Amino acid sequence: MKRIFLLIACGLLTTILHAQELNPTVRITTPKLQTADPQIFKTMESSIQEFLNNTRWTDDDFADDERIEVNIQINITQELDNNTFMADIALQSVRPVYGSDYKTALISHVDKDVVINYEEFQPILDSRDIFKDNLSALLTFYSYLVLGYDYDSFSPLGGDPYFRIAQSIINNIPPGASAQDKGWSSIGGNKTNRYWIIENMLSPKVRPYREAMYKYHRLGLDMMASNSTKALGSMTEAVSDIDQVRNAYPNSIALRIFSNAKSDEIIDVFRAADRNAKSKVMQVMRKVDVANANKYNVLRS
Repeated sequence: MKRIFLLIACGLLTTILHAQELNPTVRITTPKLQTADPQIFKTMESSIQEFLNNTRWTDDDFADDERIEVNIQINITQELDNNTFMADIALQSVRPVYGSDYKTALISHVDKDVVINYEEFQPILDSRDIFKDNLSALLTFYSYLVLGYDYDSFSPLGGDPYFRIAQSIINNIPPGASAQDKGWSSIGGNKTNRYWIIENMLSPKVRPYREAMYKYHRLGLDMMASNSTKALGSMTEAVSDIDQVRNAYPNSIALRIFSNAKSDEIIDVFRAADRNAKSKVMQVMRKVDVANANKYNVLRS
């Protein structure tokens, strides 16, 4: 009996250690639905959830409580035909903060005017090596973007291999698909699309931002419970590093993603900082997040 129990326990442990990397929540809304059968969107929602949840994206083992929480909201904005839709996709990924129940956002981004071709029950396929269809490529791309951000927060430039896979997905997009969905293309004035996100994350000019993600999260938030003074120092240094990127690469989409994810958190965290740190962070964030500059005035005191 002991031997049987041991075998069962080992089997359970193996299952836990080999859990997939992502823990997704997917929701599709259709506020402007006109003619398509609503059931197709319910099926699509379930298929996306299963694809993200069941695909093994890395060679690393994740415990169940280490899986990366990803929230995807797909808002169908237009029906181009019975199986082709225009959508806005809101993506957020979060990671737990060590020694607390708090979870911090790593990505907060909305991808607008995405083209989705989907027939009910069509398989969604891993597209890291070859283009299958636009929805499969989108989901594979964003999975590796999420992984890149998460790994960067745990080790310096740790997300590099995953950003490079995301870049290869863009390189594999055929001309017809990039003509239909401009989010894959460098052509045109939109410097906030998928192409430019990865261009930013692999650009030497954005390297200080990526190094700052490690300081901010691993040396900052994760250390807050054990040494808040040192943690705040690391986070202040990280914000200063991000200002280097603003100087080197104005209007970088990486900075916008950072501001979208971190603005409220930075204000909450630095309320407890000393006056010098508050002033430094306020000055940087007012320049990095110009559209919301006045928001940081609460750090004046």
